Amino acid sequence: MHPLRNLTIKSFHEGLMTKKFSALEATQAFFEHIKESDKSIGAYLSLNEENAIKESEKVDLALAKGENLGLLAGVPLAIKDNILIKNLPATAGSRSLEGYLASYDAGVIKKLKSEKAIFLGKANLDEFAMGSSTENSGFHLTRNPHDRERVPGGSSGGSVAAVASDQAVAALGSDTGGSVRQPAGFCGVVGLKATYGSVSRSGLIAMASSLDQIGPITKTVGDAAVLFKAIAGGDQMDSTNAGFNYGDELLSLDLQKIRNLRVGVPDEYFADGLEEEVKVALQRTIEDLKGLKITFKKISLPHTKYALSVYYVIMPAEVSSNLARFDGIRYSRIKGSDVGVSNVKDIYFKHRGDGFGAETKRRVILGTFVLSSGYYDAYYEKAQRVRSLIKRDFDEAFKQVDVILTPVSPTRAFKIGEKVSDPLSMYLSDILTIPANLAGLPAISIPVRTGEPYSRDNLPIGFQLIGRHFREADILGLGQMYEKMNEGNIKTKPG
Repeated sequence: MHPLRNLTIKSFHEGLMTKKFSALEATQAFFEHIKESDKSIGAYLSLNEENAIKESEKVDLALAKGENLGLLAGVPLAIKDNILIKNLPATAGSRSLEGYLASYDAGVIKKLKSEKAIFLGKANLDEFAMGSSTENSGFHLTRNPHDRERVPGGSSGGSVAAVASDQAVAALGSDTGGSVRQPAGFCGVVGLKATYGSVSRSGLIAMASSLDQIGPITKTVGDAAVLFKAIAGGDQMDSTNAGFNYGDELLSLDLQKIRNLRVGVPDEYFADGLEEEVKVALQRTIEDLKGLKITFKKISLPHTKYALSVYYVIMPAEVSSNLARFDGIRYSRIKGSDVGVSNVKDIYFKHRGDGFGAETKRRVILGTFVLSSGYYDAYYEKAQRVRSLIKRDFDEAFKQVDVILTPVSPTRAFKIGEKVSDPLSMYLSDILTIPANLAGLPAISIPVRTGEPYSRDNLPIGFQLIGRHFREADILGLGQMYEKMNEGNIKTKPG
């Protein structure tokens, strides 16, 4: 493997500053690797080679002039293809948007351009971010780099697979019910879903507006902190943005403060249904953290059992509303001269009928039903009330603890095709990540690091840390402490 590819954000910056390589050399090396390895993985939908080469040359010129460059300058990133980059394809994984080029930059892309980050290309995803395996993409499958017969998770499967296979240093995904954290757990990388409203959603092709959040996918928790700090903050183009200003605490590591954190373990997340190897890995993680003298406390989140049902009422309702804009008029490849198209109604039916995949149609139909006259009160309104109870459970828990530790998914990565014909079984893979979205809380997926193979067949297993609103510093800090312990930089305390 080329030495430039096995890099974190921080080691890339160090190499660039010490002139071990130039930004141009690094970018070219990544494209060489992508063209060779992505044939068997399918992480990308489109590449941005010409522009990326030009931008990397600008970084090298700035460095030669002695300009002060931040940690993300020249860093090669993959961007999920539902996040707009001006003049690049934006398909959201759907044939209905094939050929569409974005007319403006998403809020997070503006911030990353100001940091001089390099965009290698647009990553594959489940269509309109609807799925847990990236098998619902309208274009091609993405495979898990650890086992090509298994899924990478979803819907940010392409972004996660790109990072896990060294086809990008880091990436951006979006998380509506676990779409950053679940694939990160399946592929052995770090995935952060920040507090709702902390990161601009401007330029994110909306799936469910009260749940969606853009998040970083990285190789280390420290890198997640760097990338999150860069994309977080205010944006007048997003009315749901809280404009919260994160300080330097995100990037600092106060070990004593982290050791004082109280960690809650909810019984409901460790109930029947967890794969045995996931149980063992999570118990090992808890024991490791106890060795750092971190206090653990059992807690209860009683309404967790309703989270999946609530999500699959609220999310499809918002999907139905958001996807109404894809009517065949504004973004369509279909023309009135096409066979079988003679009026506007024909355009609607052909565009949505041929352009949307089965899972997208399923969710649009379900969402339209729960919002329809006579059913709104029985389903959507009731779901919103239960959502409030789920949030209240977390509020009560955070009176006792600072952080909550849970599994990311009940199982490790499953085989391609294993759950395609059973939508409910597929939906259950997000059962442990959905509650954080419903409550708007920050949550991170971190690989269990044992110094040994992850499990019997070397499939990654992740654990999840959930924090208070706008307290990303707590979960990022505890995650970094866990990593440093496993690197041998922090010693556990016996007894």
